[in-house]
Amino acid sequence: MKILFAIQGTGNGHLSRARDIYPELAKYGDVDVLISGIQADVELPYPVKYKYYGMSFIFGRSGGVDLWATASKLRLRRLIRDVKLLPVEDYDLVINDFEPVSAWACKLKKKDCISLSHQCAVLNAHAPAPKTFDLVGKLVLQRYAPVTAAYGFHFKPYDKNIFTPVIRREIRELQPTDEGHYTVYLPAYDDNMLCEHLSKFPEAQWQVFSKHNKGAYTLKNVRVMPINNEAFIRSMATSKGVLCGAGFEGPAEALHLGKKLMVIPMQTQYEQQCNAAALKDIGVPVIKALSVKYHEDIRWWLLNDERISVSFPDMTTEIVHKVVSKHAKHTKAVAAAFA
Repeated sequence: MKILFAIQGTGNGHLSRARDIYPELAKYGDVDVLISGIQADVELPYPVKYKYYGMSFIFGRSGGVDLWATASKLRLRRLIRDVKLLPVEDYDLVINDFEPVSAWACKLKKKDCISLSHQCAVLNAHAPAPKTFDLVGKLVLQRYAPVTAAYGFHFKPYDKNIFTPVIRREIRELQPTDEGHYTVYLPAYDDNMLCEHLSKFPEAQWQVFSKHNKGAYTLKNVRVMPINNEAFIRSMATSKGVLCGAGFEGPAEALHLGKKLMVIPMQTQYEQQCNAAALKDIGVPVIKALSVKYHEDIRWWLLNDERISVSFPDMTTEIVHKVVSKHAKHTKAVAAAFA
């Protein structure tokens, strides 16, 4: 059986999750990987057959998506060409993690496209949503990568085809400790702004991982470092707590490791607003922005040692089996994988 595994390359969560999903898909046949997007910092340790520019949201420097930079970097003619030329008809099964080129190619050629993503769980009617409704944000999420069937991941199994997060094996195998520092990943904020605010809390040692700087430096009690997967995992595993955006994989990994967590959702980013609502629902403190207005909330969080207890069992094998057995054309391949 020939499988196309298409992965969104904006942000790091999709590729982190793919590290564990790929070998499960490979049990059923030959897997070709497609990645589109230009904002990821994580490498996939498997061969990539298709690498496309895609459509990427560009992180800003003051807490949100940089809409101007996003629009200026859009290559619509290239996207249309890639959609038309991608040979999705050559595959028996297309698995899509919020990836637009393969999704629209399947729609154009009337081929099934199966979503295995966090975004389709966010769109589920039973999943938490922010109090302020964002019609444009929801429409973008719905139309970005259209699919014919949806299986999703979220902080809770809100519906029958929604599962708890895929925690990558390198995280599951860690023995977390507490060396007293706080790990920070807020890519939508400029390093100077992060240092300005975090240095107001001299009682804490901050380890900031930055998308905006290629060199490491220390300013007062703030250590700024370029993003490196191994260094980030080590920092998080040995931290007292994690301060990050309201993405999905990052908060899920911090919760799995038993770290206290605070999130700041990106402005003008509907998915993160939805994630923040779900995290708040399970007791994670959420603040709207990194600003003086929320300094007391941060100080309270530093003084409070409350941890949120979660259960994210390793179900990747079962989830992939459910998806493939439901949608694969070659049932012999499914049977052989579990023979």
